[in-house]
Amino acid sequence: MDAIVPITRFNRGEASKIFDEVNARGVKIVLKNNVPACVLVQPERYEEMVEALNDYALFFEAERRTKASGSDQTIPSETVLKHLGISKEDLQDIEVEIE
Repeated sequence: MDAIVPITRFNRGEASKIFDEVNARGVKIVLKNNVPACVLVQPERYEEMVEALNDYALFFEAERRTKASGSDQTIPSETVLKHLGISKEDLQDIEVEIE
């Protein structure tokens, strides 16, 4: 399997070569004593995965709040945005935190 790299390659001073392989292929699984010890991923790919997880968390929180409201009536986001004078483009660069 091309994505697997034994930790001994790091011990032999091949870290730079391994990082080049990660950049070329996207991912490497590092084995220590024949057991996966960590996964090396391109920084861009890692950011994409973290963003996807955050999006899922937001979705599930929104779903939970919708169910908890007990109301069958919802207002479309377009209506709310129009009422507030906000466009979808205005929302693109806003950071969101869920408590």
